[in-house]
Amino acid sequence: MPQDTEKLAVLFADICGSTALYDKLGDETARRLIARCIATMTGGIAAFQGRLIKTIGDEIMCVFPSAEAAFNAACAMQHAVEHGKPEDGHQMHIRVGFHYGDVIRESGDVFGDTVNVAARVAATSRASQIMTTKAVVDALPTALQERTRQIMRAEFKGKQEEFDIFIVIWELDDMLSTRIGTPIFRKSPDNIDELTLSYRDLTLKVNKERRSAIMGRGDACDFIVQNGFSSRQHARIELRFGKFFIVDQSTNGTYVRFHEGSVVRIAREELILQGSGSISMGQSYAENPADLVEFSITAHHAQS
Repeated sequence: MPQDTEKLAVLFADICGSTALYDKLGDETARRLIARCIATMTGGIAAFQGRLIKTIGDEIMCVFPSAEAAFNAACAMQHAVEHGKPEDGHQMHIRVGFHYGDVIRESGDVFGDTVNVAARVAATSRASQIMTTKAVVDALPTALQERTRQIMRAEFKGKQEEFDIFIVIWELDDMLSTRIGTPIFRKSPDNIDELTLSYRDLTLKVNKERRSAIMGRGDACDFIVQNGFSSRQHARIELRFGKFFIVDQSTNGTYVRFHEGSVVRIAREELILQGSGSISMGQSYAENPADLVEFSITAHHAQS
């Protein structure tokens, strides 16, 4: 068999909630919706010099000659699906993951480590998200690098090293809200709210100047919490669209208790923080966690 090794970007994309569609709509309708969504996903691949390798049920695998081509194709794919007309009243959503590196080409298929990592990165993605790796980000032009943010460090089974996973900001609205330098956002008199995190003798503020902070027990975190139940990079706080989100990226989940007493647990999910309260990393409040991070949001009104 002829074997060639070359550097390619390998991309996986799959349809979210397809099993539920079959249960809800029956085989025939669900199959039709999924087939149409796959046609939408694959329709633009060639425009980015991409090649469809295979379709496996509700998932596609394709390759691109460069990280940049895969990046642009992934964004185009999300746009086409998210802004497409809902089929029979059902809005479809996809998740995308891609990696860049050496692959072995053989009989029209591709194999190797890069393919395996790409599949694992896709598995970390959720509906309407695009995830990628440091290898991709390093190979991107600066303008596209600015549209990525590191959100977690993943340990993949059978791999020695950890992988830095980046989210791709593919919606322009998201892009503007995360670009501090955009004057329209920096000068806006509206939300100049600030969220203060406190833990032991540490305090940290998330605001217009600093829009995100990672909490956990790892030395690389912005806010280090010495707690045996927290992950190295446990959760992050982000200011988006004038709201403060907490995004869990941990093994044991994150518990948030609001000032009025309600408790919410998130696991690989996000939650909007309001008012004040406390955050427990990896331990429920029933377990009386000692190491709580307190949070409070202060509204500052612009001077008229």
